[in-house]
Amino acid sequence: MTSPRPKTLDETASPGAPARRASVWRGQGPVVAVVAMGGAAGASARYGAALLWPAQPGGFPWATFWVNAAGCFVMGVLMVLITEVWMPHRLVRPFFGTGVLGGFTTFSTYAVDIQRLMAGGHPRTALAYLAATLVAALAAVWTAVVSTRLVSARWNTGRGTS
Repeated sequence: MTSPRPKTLDETASPGAPARRASVWRGQGPVVAVVAMGGAAGASARYGAALLWPAQPGGFPWATFWVNAAGCFVMGVLMVLITEVWMPHRLVRPFFGTGVLGGFTTFSTYAVDIQRLMAGGHPRTALAYLAATLVAALAAVWTAVVSTRLVSARWNTGRGTS
């Protein structure tokens, strides 16, 4: 015996009318759209960085390293601003945080770079890249959070608010 399917909003609104499923996309459509637009922008910027600064075979992947560190720094600034300083529009966080910065940073490429360096006989470079990226990403977020909070506190103090 199966349990009955719960009624959707549309089914309960008009008894006797043809059943229609309430669309999940109705409320999430704008969020999905801004994440997609932001992701396209972020991924395009990352691709541009890779074209400007290509990694040499067996060499340290500097473009990916700096993209990830910079993206983590900006994420730290953004999160403080939108959670502690001001109340943004509901689509700001999905657009910039998930979309732009999610598309810009590339920890999947980081993992592939490590695998390629190892497979190519460059284990020291792979391990240095593995450790340096982790340290740089965490340091970037921490530095961004601390400095943004400090600047915000000074800004508010200078304006006579707390």
